[in-house]
Amino acid sequence: MFGPAGILSGIDMRDAAPRFSGKTIDGGKFDNQSLQGQVVLIQFWTTWCPVCRRDQEAVDNLVNDFAGKGLVVLAVNVGEARKKVRRYLEDSPRSCRIVLTEDTNLSAVFAARSYPLYVLIDRDGKLATTQTGSGGEASLRRMLEKAGLRAD
Repeated sequence: MFGPAGILSGIDMRDAAPRFSGKTIDGGKFDNQSLQGQVVLIQFWTTWCPVCRRDQEAVDNLVNDFAGKGLVVLAVNVGEARKKVRRYLEDSPRSCRIVLTEDTNLSAVFAARSYPLYVLIDRDGKLATTQTGSGGEASLRRMLEKAGLRAD
């Protein structure tokens, strides 16, 4: 189902997203059903990834620009300890919802092995598109457009 690089391959991008659930670092719970009707951008990242750090501002800009327009951004930190992530966030706060690998099945479901990896789920709970690596803010905005979300 997934290619060797950990990206989605062989999946029709209009299929329903695989079942997932989890909780944010602040304790907020989520799953496919609770996010239905919203566009969900999942960013898989790590604190040691320089490309992830560069993308952080772009992701936070999307959170702010699409506030109230039905966008949920889940930034899934892969494989790092809660304490390390909290320390990182003290120095580099983020606007999106932070999720740890231990608190969700998302990184297993999407076989996240290279970072950043983005997965976009549309309002109907279907996979809209994915992106491996950084494409900058413009690329992320084009992804959102594929799910019918535009900042006017």
